[in-house]
Amino acid sequence: RWCASCHNIGKGERPSASDTVPTFDSIARRKNFNRVQIETWIGHPHPPMPNLSLTRDEIDSLVDYIESLRIPR
Repeated sequence: RWCASCHNIGKGERPSASDTVPTFDSIARRKNFNRVQIETWIGHPHPPMPNLSLTRDEIDSLVDYIESLRIPR
């Protein structure tokens, strides 16, 4: 619910909810995708991303979801 206010969280080429942030799909497809970097970014966000105070399990689940978008369906 928090992510979708700025990021498009579905699969596909649809634009983000905000034109200044990438879709989760585009993050997943980056050649330099790095799970540890994504976990760090989510765990210690920088403006304009809000501090969501997610648990370790919530961060892992979110990164699992983003990573799942790399797999062709």
